[in-house]
Amino acid sequence: MTEQPAPAENTPQKRGGRFVLGFLVYLITTAIVVAAVGFFWAAQHFTGAGPLKEDTLIAVERGMGLNQIATHLEAENAIDSKYIFILGARFLGAAADLKAGEYQLEPGISAKDIVAKMRNHDVFGRFVTVREGLTSYEVVVLLNGYEELIPRRAKSLPEEGSLLPQTYSYQLGEEVFSVLDRMQNMMRDEVGALCAIENPRELDWQSFISKPCGSEPLKNVGDVLTLASIIEKETGVAGERAQVAGVFINRLNRGIPLQTDPTVIYAITKGVHKNDGKGPLGRRLLRKDLDYDSPYNTYKYAGLPPGPIANPGKASIEAALNPEAHDYIYFVADGSGGHSFAKTLREHNNNVAKWRKIRREQAQ
Repeated sequence: MTEQPAPAENTPQKRGGRFVLGFLVYLITTAIVVAAVGFFWAAQHFTGAGPLKEDTLIAVERGMGLNQIATHLEAENAIDSKYIFILGARFLGAAADLKAGEYQLEPGISAKDIVAKMRNHDVFGRFVTVREGLTSYEVVVLLNGYEELIPRRAKSLPEEGSLLPQTYSYQLGEEVFSVLDRMQNMMRDEVGALCAIENPRELDWQSFISKPCGSEPLKNVGDVLTLASIIEKETGVAGERAQVAGVFINRLNRGIPLQTDPTVIYAITKGVHKNDGKGPLGRRLLRKDLDYDSPYNTYKYAGLPPGPIANPGKASIEAALNPEAHDYIYFVADGSGGHSFAKTLREHNNNVAKWRKIRREQAQ
């Protein structure tokens, strides 16, 4: 047998290989440790308390991307680092889901919670209350007065009676037109439910108000809204609405003119009411005004006026649909905010005399 050479033991080449391998392992291990520490540090800053010291409103405009949002938040001192915010949003898969809007950020809110707010569109709540009985002109003036809304400058106004009064939310920079659109949809929904109208939002306004609703002498949605608007302007006492509705129904059935002052005011103003503290006319209604020639003047013309004279609330609409059954055909203010009702002209004249006496005493 031939003699084999002994294997080489600790040659310089092997020592050099082990050194390189060890150094690579060291570098990889160090990199992993550094990355782990960096990730832990970034995660702590992403999920931990942020730098905000007080409630702050932050506006994210349409078209802003993740980088712009992060830069804006950092400039407002809402986050410690825009880079951590960006990395965190991408890690959560929310980079393309951050929505425009106005957000209220609480003291110490974390970057992660900010991402969640913007992802869920948890916007700051701004509200406007539109009271019952305003005309469409008055509603537009009210909304145009909110600086946070983009005003409606178009000359045309929403159809009278098409806006449902209640409290609505809105966002910074939203157009008044958008709020009006929601008000119209809510009116269609409410009346549609009360009158059993399917898909009311799919109908144009004329088709909607032509839908059958109510009972004689009311024929359609338009009649219901018109009567409801008169009820709304005549009384603010919840318990009186159905009673007032009954008076008007009795008059309509008997062919007696409604003789209601708010219709005369609407005839004169066309809904463009003054707001100087002296009433919608800027003065008291005068006896000569009752002769104003207009189909809206229910002193001159029997029956309902051509359309609503204001935007009625749900309670007045329900009263128009469910009038109280009684024999009253007159009512007049009683000095307490409500009204005195009468079945005969003699009773009514007595009630009027009492009201005039109260007014004289109040004027002294």
